[in-house]
Amino acid sequence: MSMAVAGLLAGMVLGFAGYFGGFAAFLLVAALGAVGFIVGRILDGDLEPGDFLRRRDRGDRRG
Repeated sequence: MSMAVAGLLAGMVLGFAGYFGGFAAFLLVAALGAVGFIVGRILDGDLEPGDFLRRRDRGDRRG
C-alpha cells in the first residue's frame, strides 16, 4: 500500500469519526480524504509542498 492510499484511508477514517449526519458529513469525509491523499503523495515524493506555493509567471515583468 502506498503512502497516498494510506493517507486517503486515514483522512476518511477521521471523517467517519466525525460523522453525525447528512451532507455536511459527506463533505467532511471528502475534504479530509483529499487532504490525506495529498499529504500521502507528498510523503511518497510525487509532490513537493512548493508546488502549491509558487506564483505563476504572468509575463508582466517590470524592469
